[in-house]
Amino acid sequence: MTALSEEITALCRSLGACDVGFFDTPLELGHGITVAVRLSDAIIDEIDGEPTLTYFNHYRSVNALIDHILLRVGLLLSANGYRYITVAASQSMPNLGKYRGRFSHKMGAVLSGMGHLGRNCLFLHEKYGPRVRLGTVLTDFSAGVKRETTDTDYICASCGRCVSACPAQALYGADFDPGNPDAPLMDYRACSEHMKKAYQHIGRGAVCGICMRVCPKGHESRRYGNK
Repeated sequence: MTALSEEITALCRSLGACDVGFFDTPLELGHGITVAVRLSDAIIDEIDGEPTLTYFNHYRSVNALIDHILLRVGLLLSANGYRYITVAASQSMPNLGKYRGRFSHKMGAVLSGMGHLGRNCLFLHEKYGPRVRLGTVLTDFSAGVKRETTDTDYICASCGRCVSACPAQALYGADFDPGNPDAPLMDYRACSEHMKKAYQHIGRGAVCGICMRVCPKGHESRRYGNK
């Protein structure tokens, strides 16, 4: 790992990130940096049948924090002579498709070796499971290092809890195939339309979180009571 990549990692962690990863991509500027921020287990555990007002605020607050971290990373890269593009934590770009962003944070995190995708179509961090939010910086800076993953790292627990719990019945229950990353794992339209209809009383843009709440991945990293 280069001195700059170590500085980037230290900066992100000092600002609240729980993990930082580096990857190569044939798109955009050729390389990327993934930033992960851990969500509050106590807030997520309150989700029962629908998102709470507290989770709605938490989701937006963490997104704002991630966007701030991405900008700080970009400014550090720029100060060292590199170009950068920040990809917002949550932003759809209609010109790319109704439910698509500029770059997939989940795929960036997979490429960086942080974890894999589950049947809930969420990124499953190797330690924290789905209870993280992600952001990406695209750059022409190459860290020259990436965590190694194996095929077994991509296998979901296959418990089916997310598929059964999804109120929109949007999850297909399929395993992520790293050899075919564009194969659909869910019906994004069904998910989006359900959230718009069911959770307007919580707030515009409220997200469900139920599939994340029921996922057992990362359970060993959580603390309950004094345990």
